Amino acid sequence: MKVREELKQLRELAPADLRQRLEEARQELFNLRFRHATRQLENTAELKKVRRRIARILTVLREKEGTS
Repeated sequence: MKVREELKQLRELAPADLRQRLEEARQELFNLRFRHATRQLENTAELKKVRRRIARILTVLREKEGTS
């Protein structure tokens, strides 16, 4: 259910806000990868979660750009 709620929230945002969230998620992924490489990351599932969040944001952005 959480994924559906997140998608609903993302679809309500403006494209500029989506790009902002995308940049934040990419920065978070970079930091997680860095921590993983230095063996400081305990929960490696976070990498997968952030990658999927980025994919969801990109999907919604493309949906909005297609209808504009």
